[in-house]
Amino acid sequence: MKLLFAANRFPYPPYRGDKLKIYNLAKRLSVKHELHLLTFLEDETDLQYLEELKKIFTEIHLVKLPKKQSYWNVLKGIMSTKPLQVAYFESAAMHEKVKDLLHQHTYDAVHVQHLRMAQYFEHQYQVPRILDLPDAYSLYWKRRIEATSGFKKIFNSIEFKRVKKYEQVLNRFNQTLVCSKEDKNWLEQEQHIHKVGILPNGVDTTTFHNIAHDYTQEKTILFTGNMDYAPNVDAVQYFAKEIFPILQQQFPKVKFVIAGQRPVEAVLALQSDSIEVTGFIKDLKEVYKTAAIVVAPLRFGAGTQNKVLEAMAMAVPVVSMNVGFQGLNIESGEGVILATDTTTFIKACSGLLADKAQRQTVGEMGKRVIQTQFDWDVVSDKLIQYFNLILRKA
Repeated sequence: MKLLFAANRFPYPPYRGDKLKIYNLAKRLSVKHELHLLTFLEDETDLQYLEELKKIFTEIHLVKLPKKQSYWNVLKGIMSTKPLQVAYFESAAMHEKVKDLLHQHTYDAVHVQHLRMAQYFEHQYQVPRILDLPDAYSLYWKRRIEATSGFKKIFNSIEFKRVKKYEQVLNRFNQTLVCSKEDKNWLEQEQHIHKVGILPNGVDTTTFHNIAHDYTQEKTILFTGNMDYAPNVDAVQYFAKEIFPILQQQFPKVKFVIAGQRPVEAVLALQSDSIEVTGFIKDLKEVYKTAAIVVAPLRFGAGTQNKVLEAMAMAVPVVSMNVGFQGLNIESGEGVILATDTTTFIKACSGLLADKAQRQTVGEMGKRVIQTQFDWDVVSDKLIQYFNLILRKA
C-alpha cells in the first residue's frame, strides 16, 4: 500500500507519547509499504533528525508552524467555538499542502494522527482516512474539570464543551481509532460516534529483551513521563503530598524518583532528600532497573499510559489509578495493581514494598501481557487490518 501519515508533531526523537506511537507504527509498516510523511515543523532544530525519518518515509513534507503563529491562532480562537487545542494547529499552508499532495499522489489511504489534524482531512472524501486518537479527547477534558478548581476549572469546562461539540468531526472519517475500551465506549455512548476501533499503544519489546529485573531492590518508587504534561504534574504532586509521606513512615529509607523531560517549576519544587527529579533521561530502562515499583497515580487523562506499558515490559510491578489501568484489558494484579483512591493506593504500594515475592509475581505477569498484547509488531499488524477494512468498504 501507498500510505500518507499526517502527524501533528515531528515524530522524532520518539520520546513522548504522540511521537512514540507514530514512529513505531511507521517503522514497522515501512518494511512492506510505501510511506509518506506530512507534519508540522515547529522547531528548526528538528531538521537534524531528517536522516532518521528518511529511513522510514519515502517522502517527507514539512509545513512550518512558528510559535508566534500558534499563539496568534489561540488568541483568535478565544472568540470562536473551536477547541483551542485545534486552533493552535491551524495553518493555511497545511491546508494547501494537503490539497497538493492528494492531487499529486494516489494514496491508498491516509493515517491522520490526533484530533488536531482532523481539520485538514475531514472533507477529503476521495481517499480513505483513519483518524488515530491517543484518547477520547472529550473524556480527557472532563477529567481535567474534576481534578481542578478556580480559574483552571472554568477554563477546562469551556474547553470541554468545545471539544465535546467538535468531536462530531470523527463521523466524517472512515475509521476512528482509540487506545482503550473505555475511550471507545465513551465515544460511542456519550458522543454517538460510529466506526470506532481500538489500537493500543505499544512497547518495543526488543529494547527489554533478556533483561531480568532484580526484585531484591525495595527502596525506589518510580514515576516516569513528560513532566510538563498536566496529568503527570498533578499525579506527582498528589503522590508526593498525600501518599509518599505515609509510605515513608512505614519504609523510612524509601525514595521517590520522578524521571522525565522538561519538569516544570511545580515539579522541581518537590525535590528533597527523599524525592529526586531527574529531568531528561535518554535510556529509561536504566531507571526502571533500579525501581522496586512504578506508580501511575493519574487523576485525569485518558488512553493507555506508556509509563505503565514500559514498566510492565521491564517486569516491574505497577500501582495505578483507573486512568492508567482501564485501557489495558487485564485484571488487577496482572502486572498492574488497580487502586481507586488514596487509601487503596497506599495499601497496594505498601504490600509490594514489603514483599519481594509479590513484586516478582506481579512484575512477571505484566511482562507476559506485554509480549502477547502490546508488542509494536502486534499493534502494527492491527493497524494494517484496519487499513484493509476501510479499503474493502471504499
